Amino acid sequence: MAVLHQIWIKRVRRGKMDPAERARLVAGRGIEGNADQGGKRQVTLMDLERWHELMDRMGGDLETDARRANLVIDSLDLFDSRGKTLRVGATRLLIHGETRPCERMDDALPGLGDVMRERWGGGVFVEVIEGGEIAVGDEVGWDL
Repeated sequence: MAVLHQIWIKRVRRGKMDPAERARLVAGRGIEGNADQGGKRQVTLMDLERWHELMDRMGGDLETDARRANLVIDSLDLFDSRGKTLRVGATRLLIHGETRPCERMDDALPGLGDVMRERWGGGVFVEVIEGGEIAVGDEVGWDL
């Protein structure tokens, strides 16, 4: 079973990622209190196992906040998931595409950006289509 492992909220653009145990997702907006609101890239997600694969490959030991994704999911492969709908707790998220790594990834660990470009290693970006409260430990799965 996949679960929500971590929640990260970015209060200001290019600011640090603050950990949270709970958050509110707002349909059409994103995470309440997050700097990025609206559009198709309201929330970013990554797979914890994929992150560990990248760290092993690079010989790194960065924590997940270095990726700057809002939600870290444990045990759900996000590769090639464009157009699918994901449930996190009672919320529903429409995956619009792959989150491509930016230059900040190479600042965190030289060469990381290049390996993240393989198999959607940077995770995905989503639109909140059904909002609500989420919490670390919530079940995560595909909305069939």
